[in-house]
Amino acid sequence: MKVVIDTNVLISGIFWSGNYSSQVIDAWKNGDFTLIISKEVIEELVETLRDFKIKMPEEMIQEWKEMLTKNSILVESSTRINVVKDDPEDDKFVETAVEGNAEFIITQDKHLLKVKYYQEIKIITPEEFLKILC
Repeated sequence: MKVVIDTNVLISGIFWSGNYSSQVIDAWKNGDFTLIISKEVIEELVETLRDFKIKMPEEMIQEWKEMLTKNSILVESSTRINVVKDDPEDDKFVETAVEGNAEFIITQDKHLLKVKYYQEIKIITPEEFLKILC
């Protein structure tokens, strides 16, 4: 199963344990699904980690970047998609999913969740994904 994880889920799972987002990250680390990621998604995560209200040491940010890069399928989006009308910045997640033939985008973002589907890709919450995974 191929999955794209939105930055908000990664941030939530990185900083707080025991929630649905951290369970999604644990499932990825356990090899329960394949993570599809792009340079744009990694850049957004790194930028968010650097600017986050809870400060993370630069070495730890680099460790997350390296872990994501090494343990995921890194794709380069060749096609621009305009599907998230309320927040076009979120189109990068749909583009990454399309390029990597992902089945799911896991997000807590209301703009992405409003889309629900794009082609064969389901856009769902961490909680919904965990129910499917089990």
